[in-house]
Amino acid sequence: MIARRDRVIVGGALSILVSVAWLYTIQASATMSYMEAEYAFGMWSMMMVAMMAPSAAPMVFAFSRVSRSRADAALGVAGAFLLGYLALWTGFSFLAAVAQAFLGQARLLSPMGASTSPILSAAILMAAGFYQFSPWKYACLSKCRAPLGFLLTEWREGLTGAFVMGVRHGLFCTGCCWLIMALLFVAGVMNLAWIAVLTVVVLAEKILPYGRWVSSLAGAAAVVSGGWLLIRG
Repeated sequence: MIARRDRVIVGGALSILVSVAWLYTIQASATMSYMEAEYAFGMWSMMMVAMMAPSAAPMVFAFSRVSRSRADAALGVAGAFLLGYLALWTGFSFLAAVAQAFLGQARLLSPMGASTSPILSAAILMAAGFYQFSPWKYACLSKCRAPLGFLLTEWREGLTGAFVMGVRHGLFCTGCCWLIMALLFVAGVMNLAWIAVLTVVVLAEKILPYGRWVSSLAGAAAVVSGGWLLIRG
């Protein structure tokens, strides 16, 4: 009963967090204020929660279950773990906001945050595509696809340990997906359809039995699209 209660509470908290993040993202996409520097960091931070928290759910549930079996306060340490995970993506959001400001000042982004340069778009697409086949991608993805394996090799006790584990998982997750997130600069930083597609790709490659095929197909599509842009441009 306690384990079931924990799953309900953790699942409910994740659902609320993701829902709020998506509502913020949807609202931001309609206001145009995200192109202003003071809003960019907050926008990227909430968008990363909306996109990445769903794919982290299996790891959070596994962490909560294992911590309960070790007589830890499952809910408290699960929260610390999630906080550490999101801290990494918050750091990524800061770098993405800086990149957005730089590209905007260079007039390489449209008002919707989409690349105005075929060469830049092709470079991002091909870099993201080739990265999907790299050993670094597979190494990071394997950590994300095996929650129990990660917990066995990375376990640390207490709230501080849970936070550090969350940071470690966030590091692997960022290593897995950072160039996928860079694809937002191709179709538009606040293009909701593009955000949804990338969210599904990230989720599928992490949780589906044939997730690595999804990763490879996404990489091939990105490389082909980038090559087509170069030829056309």
